[in-house]
Amino acid sequence: MSKQEYPLSKNLKKLREKKRLSQDRLAKLADVANNTIIKIEQGENINPTLATLKKMAKALEVSLDELTGYQLRGK
Repeated sequence: MSKQEYPLSKNLKKLREKKRLSQDRLAKLADVANNTIIKIEQGENINPTLATLKKMAKALEVSLDELTGYQLRGK
């Protein structure tokens, strides 16, 4: 997979833009570094911590599944 083919990269950007948030504003709302948002969206950080994912999902008002693009089987 190329850097931007990871579901998280695309989903984060799509969800952020849907909420009309800048990368900086999302970083502040989620209490994470702006650089973290940038690197995830660019596909440079493909393995953020669960804590970071939870903070971003909460700030975007979405589930972790929606943010990451993954669904657990057996739901």
